[in-house]
Amino acid sequence: MSDEIEKNDRGDLFSKAVKAGKRTYFFDVKSTRGNDYYLTITESKKRFGTDGKFFYEKHKVFLYKEDFDKFTEALNESIEIIKANAPAIVPSEHSDNSSSTNDIDFDDLGK
Repeated sequence: MSDEIEKNDRGDLFSKAVKAGKRTYFFDVKSTRGNDYYLTITESKKRFGTDGKFFYEKHKVFLYKEDFDKFTEALNESIEIIKANAPAIVPSEHSDNSSSTNDIDFDDLGK
């Protein structure tokens, strides 16, 4: 293990946050009690309740080291398909230069 990586009380070894429009993705390397490492990927999105107060809706994926190669292969293949086939997005004159994916409601994709 690298000298720069130090485990905290919860078994966290490394964390990186990626802000992406209305969402934030957290990549967290963690350790089990048996000192086996795994990755959690958390999507966090600010939502507003019916009372007008905001809360963070979170979705978490646990990725274990035995699945890293299959996951990486599928992710890279998916990204290449999108890059090769997705229509180019031309920003409108009123655009804030953010990607239109910020407005996608992923809850609607499965319907």
